[in-house]
Amino acid sequence: MEQLEFFTIPSPCIGVCEANNKGYCKGCLRSREERLYWQNMTDAQKHQVIHLIALRRAKLKRIPIDPRNQSDSPEQIGLF
Repeated sequence: MEQLEFFTIPSPCIGVCEANNKGYCKGCLRSREERLYWQNMTDAQKHQVIHLIALRRAKLKRIPIDPRNQSDSPEQIGLF
């Protein structure tokens, strides 16, 4: 049985729109295609993308970041 969606699924964009060395956005970890087609995706497709983002984020947290190349870090430094 499919669960009904009462609210739209917001974009995971956080306004840091720059690709990392693998082609994923450093802010939201979506691929170029996922960002481009977000508005045309079904809710099921959006949920799948959100699941993929969670997997990518978990993978990045397990891999030590080279301190000489911190530009690939998906974490955003707080302003306050």
